[in-house]
Amino acid sequence: MTFVAMLVITLLVFGCIILHGQLKGLKGKSEKAKLRYTIKAAVIATVYAVITYLFRPISYGVIQVRVSEALTLLPLIEPAAIPGLFIGCLIANILGGMGLWDIYLGSLITLVSAYITSKMPNPVLGALPPIVFNAIGVAFYLSLLFHMPYWVTTLYIGVGQLVSVAGLGIPLYYFIQKTSLKDFFDK
Repeated sequence: MTFVAMLVITLLVFGCIILHGQLKGLKGKSEKAKLRYTIKAAVIATVYAVITYLFRPISYGVIQVRVSEALTLLPLIEPAAIPGLFIGCLIANILGGMGLWDIYLGSLITLVSAYITSKMPNPVLGALPPIVFNAIGVAFYLSLLFHMPYWVTTLYIGVGQLVSVAGLGIPLYYFIQKTSLKDFFDK
């Protein structure tokens, strides 16, 4: 249990550092630019939370395909997606009823994944952090909550992430690039 507490504290600190870095990057920007960034983050958070909640029968639990995870490639084209995905996931996990493990760890895993995705050169590599980190991290606490073998839970979560991030997210990424939706984002 000490290990888990240390992991949570480490992830919280890492999350604060990432968010601070995002906000620090806005220093010297106009008020209009800061407002635009905040609005984009809020829109992304809202879309993530609403999609998760609308698809709640398949968004929570050991076997899940969280459709909203298709949005986890947005940090490749929009920096505001990093806090947007984190806040959206936090809200979705509060509404999901899976408890504090999901609220804290699930949301922090999304934050870390979003930050690392933003550093990737393309959507195929960008899909790896949300798939791998959720498969490993979310499976950890869900296997404890549902008394399931860890590796089985890892496989279930990994396949669900593969469907949502690679199967839905990569086509969404290219759809955004080819349509006027790209005008909403500017990296």
